[in-house]
Parts: sequence; C-alpha cells; structure tokens
Amino acid sequence: MIHLASLSPGTRTSLPELAAAIEVPDQFLSKVLQMLCRRRFIHSHRGVSGGFELAVDPETISVLEVIETIEGPIQLNICLGPGLGCNRKLRCPAHLVWAEAQEALQAVLRRASIAKLARTSTQVN
Repeated sequence: MIHLASLSPGTRTSLPELAAAIEVPDQFLSKVLQMLCRRRFIHSHRGVSGGFELAVDPETISVLEVIETIEGPIQLNICLGPGLGCNRKLRCPAHLVWAEAQEALQAVLRRASIAKLARTSTQVN
C-alpha cells in the first residue's frame, strides 16, 4: 500500500514489478493483493495495460486498517480476544496492562496514514 501510494495517482504496477519493489515473493503478494482488492483499497486491472492501483485516497487509509484487512484484528494476548479466551482474564493482574498496550498500539497505527508513510518513503529513497 505504501509503494502504491508513492506512485503518481492513477499509476498501475504489475504484480512482478510490485513484488520486486517491495522485496516479497509474488505468491505471498498475490494473496495480500486479493485481500486488499476485496476491501476495495486497490483495483486490479487485467490486460496489457493492467496492474494494481490504489482505489481510495491514501490519506484516508490507516496502517491499522491495512493490517487488520490482512491479519484480522490485532490481539496482543489471548485474553484480549472476543469471549473469555483465558479463564483468568477477570482476575489477572496483567490483563489491564495487556489491554492498555493493545489500545496504545492500535492508536499509533490508526494515526499513521498510508499517505504519510508514502511521503516518508519517497524522502528516504
């Protein structure tokens, strides 16, 4: 998402080009791109001029949304998931620390926009 956001608006890139640019295997990236397409963060185009491009303004996409699209909800510990998960959850002295840590992580990732990271990326490269 960061690489796509660093390209000029409307620019399409192929799977092999994108995989090479971000240094990940094509097969892994293909699965990630499918999830991002389903979430409508990116568009996939077939044909000679095909490829992948952003479907939404990268200013409106947080790192948290991308992570949760690919990995599911962030859960630092089993006690923070839905349901009981851990039978000690209600009496565990560490539970509140885990909950606070998860909330802090989510807040940081929610504030980080893909566009901001793309701007930083182009300054570094």
